[in-house]
Amino acid sequence: MEAEMDIPQRDGDGYLTDMSAWTPEIARAMATADGFELSDVQWEQIMKAREYYEDCNSVPPVRKFAKYIEIDQKELFKIWMTGPMKPITKYGGLPKPTGCV
Repeated sequence: MEAEMDIPQRDGDGYLTDMSAWTPEIARAMATADGFELSDVQWEQIMKAREYYEDCNSVPPVRKFAKYIEIDQKELFKIWMTGPMKPITKYGGLPKPTGCV
């Protein structure tokens, strides 16, 4: 059995308190700790959100993000079975989204 990875400190909502501590391995460990299995599609979206954040220095609202990755907003909700921006930003090591998530 794999040794469990030490996950850096997270806040009450499960977000990393230090964004610079993020790595893909930590993201997967966080998801596993939350009982969440990340699909390849979800992983791709997490990486796209990180790219968006680097370009725009902000977390995109869901509508803008759906347009950014060229997917229908309803499809995003289906893929995540919840407001997509919360898990995307959480596992992407990004700040908590504000507004419509």
